[in-house]
Amino acid sequence: MNVSVVLFTSDLRLHDHPPLRAAAAGDRAVVPLFVRDRAVDAAGFAAPNRLAFLADCLRDLDAGLRERGGRLVVRSGDVVEEVCRVAGEAGADEVHLSADVSRYAQRREERLRHALEAAGVLLRVHDAVTSAVAPGAVTPAGSDHFAVFTPYFRRWTRERQRDVLGAPRFVRVPDGVGSERLPVDKGVPDGPAAGGEREGRARLAAWLRRGISAYEDRHDDLAGDATSRLSPHLHFGTLSPVELVQRSRTAGGAGAEAFVRQLAWRDFHRQVLAARPHAADADYRARHDRWRTERTARADIEAWREGRTGYPVVDAAMRQLRHEGWMHNRGRLLTASFLTKTLYVDWRIGARHFLDLLVDGDVANNQLNWQWVAGTGTDTRPNRVLNPLTQARRFDPDGAYVRRWVPELAGIEGSAVHQPWKLRGAAVGYPDPVIELSEGLARFRQARGLG
Repeated sequence: MNVSVVLFTSDLRLHDHPPLRAAAAGDRAVVPLFVRDRAVDAAGFAAPNRLAFLADCLRDLDAGLRERGGRLVVRSGDVVEEVCRVAGEAGADEVHLSADVSRYAQRREERLRHALEAAGVLLRVHDAVTSAVAPGAVTPAGSDHFAVFTPYFRRWTRERQRDVLGAPRFVRVPDGVGSERLPVDKGVPDGPAAGGEREGRARLAAWLRRGISAYEDRHDDLAGDATSRLSPHLHFGTLSPVELVQRSRTAGGAGAEAFVRQLAWRDFHRQVLAARPHAADADYRARHDRWRTERTARADIEAWREGRTGYPVVDAAMRQLRHEGWMHNRGRLLTASFLTKTLYVDWRIGARHFLDLLVDGDVANNQLNWQWVAGTGTDTRPNRVLNPLTQARRFDPDGAYVRRWVPELAGIEGSAVHQPWKLRGAAVGYPDPVIELSEGLARFRQARGLG
């Protein structure tokens, strides 16, 4: 019997899954395998909200496989050791894996290739599974990646994507391959929405039916909550980015075009990180910053993390992050700008905090968005500063978002909620601003040598 192993990583779905379809070709038996990677836990990425979402995803994946005659095999330990062990137990002659972009994923793939070759097993790596367009598929002349989004997007738009694949009708798993129990969702209080492919596809259908048409006009509306909320499903791979792009384009209209552009941003960051893995923790473009650190800015950093900076729109976004494990994209931009540009704190401190709490905490998107805001990344205007009061007036004009997340200010009506320090006695228990905006701007400009 010919046997393949499919190693699931950040692609926890059955629809549009090229490694699974290739593994099952020619009536081969398949071992669908997920390894709970101890290295990921040791690195601090096993946040409770992500573990809860992952548990949903794995249970749903197992249920989908059982409907097709199969099952999910779950192991814990070193990924390379466990894959080799399962391949040996099953008598597999090939292992299928989706390509990934982080430094850790690239090293894991290389280690796995060498170990499997030593055992006489072939490793097949599939592109365009966790991205719509594979990193390196489009490159500029004289470079291995695009460093600016707009020219990348032009090429990305013209690139022909592969066809979307249906889910397999039948999955035949060989006998004798043992599995651990599926993880149990421990019911994180105020945790994320449910995970899993079924939930992701239901959310996608609702988004295409009711939300995407208004996305161009409403995607920055903080209180309106008019974004797709699909980012956790993209991060865990319960939805295919190829399918998202194609179904969005079929929906058509300005909203769909704006949404597809955001999916292209995701691919853009992935191709940057694939080419420059060090950008996960080192400046992509050094500005010679002498950032304030945990030691030198402890009180300001804690105020930012806790949502007590005295700037209501910043605090509302930070409290949403802590409560939901998710934050509106506009909130991500303005809170990151406040930390790096107004407080002049090292972007890595903020990026780590986001990864600690975000259900959709994706290394490429998170780190490179933080670098974009900090001015050390791909932004062509590295010294831009997002003024939180201007941002509040534009994207939360009547203060509804602030009142939702900062209950101390719930009694203040209208836009006055954004400057409670101007209202004597109106904000009981709410702190004064940690810094004057003009002071923060002056410090940043001096640090960057802008006069």
